Amino acid sequence: MKNKILVITSILGAIAIILGAFGAHALKEILGVDALKSFETGVRYQMYHVIVLLFVNTYIGFTSKTKNTISTLFIVGTIFFSGSIYAITALGINPKTIWFVTPLGGLLFIAGWIKLAISFFKQK
Repeated sequence: MKNKILVITSILGAIAIILGAFGAHALKEILGVDALKSFETGVRYQMYHVIVLLFVNTYIGFTSKTKNTISTLFIVGTIFFSGSIYAITALGINPKTIWFVTPLGGLLFIAGWIKLAISFFKQK
């Protein structure tokens, strides 16, 4: 499972770089300032969580179960949070149709960070 999560993490990292470049070049001419800022927020949060996922999954102090729990929260959080922002800004999806997805992704991020804090706290 560890390698599978690291592969997913690496793919999410590559996607963040691709989308960041896409936003900086192709979308710059298409999107308004606010939409571009939102798109960049999605990319930034995706990359933050990719870096944390790399740390979590290579850290020897966590059990496999802890790594899997944190990874699931962060990966699904990234898909919901960043993915919904990409859908709204770049694909033109009406925010009213998926209004709940972005905050749900944010809640998953928060849950992942809390699980990370608890996991560190429990270590001897």
